[in-house]
Amino acid sequence: MGAYLTRRFLLMILTLFGMSVLIFVMLRLVPGNIADILVDAAGIADPKEKAKIIHELGLDRPIIEQYGQWIGGLARGDLGFAYVSERPALEEIAPRIPISAKLAGMALLLSVLIGVPFGVISAVRQNTALDYFLRVISLSGLSLPSFWLGLLVLMASVHWFGTIPIYSNEPRSFLQEVGLLSIPAAVVGFRSSALVMRLTRSSMLEVLRQDYIRTARSKGASQTSVNYDHALRNALLPVVTIIGIEAAFLVGGLIVTETVFNIPGVARFLVEAILWRDYPIVQNLVMLIAFVVVMVNFLVDMAYMALDPRIKYAD
Repeated sequence: MGAYLTRRFLLMILTLFGMSVLIFVMLRLVPGNIADILVDAAGIADPKEKAKIIHELGLDRPIIEQYGQWIGGLARGDLGFAYVSERPALEEIAPRIPISAKLAGMALLLSVLIGVPFGVISAVRQNTALDYFLRVISLSGLSLPSFWLGLLVLMASVHWFGTIPIYSNEPRSFLQEVGLLSIPAAVVGFRSSALVMRLTRSSMLEVLRQDYIRTARSKGASQTSVNYDHALRNALLPVVTIIGIEAAFLVGGLIVTETVFNIPGVARFLVEAILWRDYPIVQNLVMLIAFVVVMVNFLVDMAYMALDPRIKYAD
């Protein structure tokens, strides 16, 4: 176990290092930079003024030196300054992380609470009217884009209630914030719950056909014991994988939803920073997303070991 955890930790460090290099290089291969944008916006035509801006931003230094400065700052907790706002990047990013985290967490929780139970019910009641109804719902969730569904929710809210449920004002309490985030979380979680439901159903049907399930039934085990104590635990292994993938996706995949509902989150801010070529913001946000994805993969591996004791990793 210790050797496995050590290997996984080293692999995480290597993956994050590779991601940092890839992010840094690819961002600078994109045509144009923040100096060009600032010069064009200010209407500056003097090449000396442009060169002065480039020097002040440190863009005239060797790329290796720029990378070393960025990584060194990350190690010290210094994320640099945002070029557009001229404020510390940490002050720009930190307030947005909890908002996106709450939205993603609520959407993921909704997808699990709806997807897993209804997937199990659909499998246990295979080929019944309830199964057909749940399959139609799940296919609808996979077919409807979340941004289109979000726009429908906004239009329906205006038509029926005369109000728009968007993140227009800073919430004054935790309950008010939960209320503001619940609708976009439901919109995003509807698709995720449909995916979880479909996979749970397929996995349960496969497990229910195994020999040890028939043996448990032949020994007189109750239907509840067979379905939940024997089948569900083994069926959850692929479901845990897809939940982990969805969790990683939700961190950076909320761009359209945050835009539609006017939520000042990480994903929306990342798009704005990319448009402005604001290197410190883009680099740090993408590294944050990469770190979350790597950590989620690690937690999924740990969940495998907790769910199935037969899974052994050689030391």
